[in-house]
Amino acid sequence: MKIDCYEIKVLDTGQVFSCGEDEFILEAMKRANCGPIHYGCFGGGCGVCKMFIKSGEYILEKKMSRAHITEQEEETGVVLICCVKPRGNMDIKRVN
Repeated sequence: MKIDCYEIKVLDTGQVFSCGEDEFILEAMKRANCGPIHYGCFGGGCGVCKMFIKSGEYILEKKMSRAHITEQEEETGVVLICCVKPRGNMDIKRVN
């Protein structure tokens, strides 16, 4: 069984890293030592890894804390990247 690997571009820094479809974006970002790396719990509860998905397909694999991501933010592409797995190449950027 072939697992697809996708290219994730961090618009803040111009860095690019690869992420398998079975891997959470934050885990791949940390492994590749790409920035801005901000993380805490890796479980969707702390809100530290909040980022904006500018483009690309993804699936939400874990529940995100509504204390950190509102439904309105999620609808516009703001997610906790510890909860997201890619389904295509993506462009992401930090939420200020």
